[in-house]
Amino acid sequence: MADTLADAADPQRWLQHLSASLSDDDRRLLARAFDEAAALYKDKRLPSTGEDLFSHAVSSAAIVADLNLLPDAIAATLLFAVPDHRPDWQEWLAAEFGPTITVLVDGVGRVRRITELARIDRLDTPEERARQAETMRKMLLAMVEDIRVVLIKLAWRTQTMHYLSHVEDESIRRGIAVETLELFAPLANRLGVWQIKWELEDLGFRHTEPDSYKKIAKLLDERRLERIDYIERVLETLRSEIKAAGVKCEVAGRPKHIYSIWKKMKKKKLDFSELYDIRAVRILVEKMQDCYTALGIIHSMWQPIPGEFDDYISHPKANNYRSLHTAVIGPEDKALEVQIRTFEMHEHAEFGVAAHWRYKEGGKGDAQYEEKISWLRQLLDWREEMSDREGLAEAFKTELFSDTIYVLTPQGRVLALPHGATPIDFAYAIHSGLGHRCRGAKVEGQIVPLSTPLQNGQRVEVITAKEGGPSVNWLHDGWVKSHRAISKIRQYIRLQNADTVRETGKQLFERELARHPHLQPNLSSLADKLGYAKLDELYGAMGHGELTARAVSNAIESFAPPPPADVAPESLVKASKGAPDAGGILIEGVDNLMTVLAKCCKPAPPDAVVGFVTKGRGISIHRSNCLTLKRLSAEAPERMITAGWGELKNSLFPIDIEVVSMDRAGLLRDISDVLSREKLNLIAVHTLSRDMRAKMRFTVEVRHVQDISRVLARMMELPGVTDARRV
Repeated sequence: MADTLADAADPQRWLQHLSASLSDDDRRLLARAFDEAAALYKDKRLPSTGEDLFSHAVSSAAIVADLNLLPDAIAATLLFAVPDHRPDWQEWLAAEFGPTITVLVDGVGRVRRITELARIDRLDTPEERARQAETMRKMLLAMVEDIRVVLIKLAWRTQTMHYLSHVEDESIRRGIAVETLELFAPLANRLGVWQIKWELEDLGFRHTEPDSYKKIAKLLDERRLERIDYIERVLETLRSEIKAAGVKCEVAGRPKHIYSIWKKMKKKKLDFSELYDIRAVRILVEKMQDCYTALGIIHSMWQPIPGEFDDYISHPKANNYRSLHTAVIGPEDKALEVQIRTFEMHEHAEFGVAAHWRYKEGGKGDAQYEEKISWLRQLLDWREEMSDREGLAEAFKTELFSDTIYVLTPQGRVLALPHGATPIDFAYAIHSGLGHRCRGAKVEGQIVPLSTPLQNGQRVEVITAKEGGPSVNWLHDGWVKSHRAISKIRQYIRLQNADTVRETGKQLFERELARHPHLQPNLSSLADKLGYAKLDELYGAMGHGELTARAVSNAIESFAPPPPADVAPESLVKASKGAPDAGGILIEGVDNLMTVLAKCCKPAPPDAVVGFVTKGRGISIHRSNCLTLKRLSAEAPERMITAGWGELKNSLFPIDIEVVSMDRAGLLRDISDVLSREKLNLIAVHTLSRDMRAKMRFTVEVRHVQDISRVLARMMELPGVTDARRV
């Protein structure tokens, strides 16, 4: 990266050097972004550090270019500050550079705003700071549509750290360095962006502990470039000797950086002279017996250091981490650590439960979150292999963290809430007393209804009454999503006067009955169907919020008389006589009805289809064997309607396919190549890898279901694939 930054010191030279390896279109794109940034940022400086804005943009873009994130990410990095200098920036960027770069620039801006509002240094204790930093890292990953936004932010912060020594104000230097070590370096670590992680840690350490930094740097007694050259010579020797023994291997190594040396000395209470892994190499082989062969070769070449050998293959760690560790006196009488493992062991160490980032950071594990991080790291590894540029750009788009949202208190504290959470959930997440007295809310300074779903990154403020309690209607109307808030509301209501609760429940129950005037079920039978021996018990359950209005409504509808004839959904799919709607769907006997293809089963011609009359959304079209349709037809058979395919012209239909395979390098690339050869448009990818098995779901657009049969057959021919089918 040092060479990259040296080139970036001369922007024109950097652009020429980078452009030499690009296509004509990419070269023109970067040239336009470069010229626009140069004109817009002229004589402007970053308010936080005073660095020249254009120099900062070019140096950050040079780091992004080294990360191989495609030219549109480099252009977005050059243009990251456009929103600060053009009021019409969104329209202008979309018109001049397209939607992808607009999304990236917008994402970088939102990340920058969040990190300014959600300050870690406002918290008192180390435990609170650590929790805030972890929640902020999760928030940054959750609120971006494209993972490259986070990587651009990391590149931007790396350049800031390179410039930090020019900032005269020590408090500013220290504040930025502390935030870097607590927030951004761990984020780079868990994403596996090692070069950025090492630079952020060393540069942050340099400004937070300058005396310790200088002491360790002096003890190393050699420049980093000399240590890198030493490692390269060791690696060349190892490759030659191990291959001469007939063992296939990959060998990599690095000199340990200053911050990690300091952390190890502090954690293990060691003196510098007691460290043997300042220089470290890793050997990957194919078979377990090759590990011991390589170990024997190394011990015959260099003298082992007594007490520094660990066999984690015969005796794995508790998290099933397996590897051989040894330390030797290498060339020039310098200590050298060597790790030896198979490719499978390495895969587990990097992406499995033994993941390196979790080991380094410590703390309690979150299995679901760690699976998502593993997928992102695999994606970033795959970017080197994927030949399909459009497929790679699509893969960078992530919804992995969409099940949780992160919002801010007025004081800058970050709270995690379930997707769809409202200000009521927010209030209870802070304190149950605040939730009980919640009567309104402000989002980004604007008063909103309590039923408003919150979005990532919003600042929320609760408006309270001096006294009072929650309303059971919050539960019945679906305004509460978090388990904590639901539990606290029910607990509060349960403690209130039982007669009042029953009366409230009775009113809610009668309101549901009134919504079904065409049905008059026997009330005792209805209570029995819902699991209550007496009506009073049912009223109490509704008043406490334990029985929902939806459950009551479903029970009432179950008393509807059966249809005149028992007609299976499949028999409804006939040649229809109505006119086709705009989507090529025929509805029998009715013209110009609004139809929508159901997302649950994604029908496509010539699937047998059935219509279902929805409330307010027209006719939803399902495959006749759709499980969701079977449930809907059981609940409301009167809403079933005959449907069929009309004239389709050039319509495209999304369908889902699932591929199950043994996980391996290049798998996603091979599948993408099959889709590309068959000229199918890929619009979504969801992949989960666990225990060396990959389960992938792809959404592709087809004109006809038969289009997919050939693709599935091709995928079954790929190495390791055990199943490929339409979902």
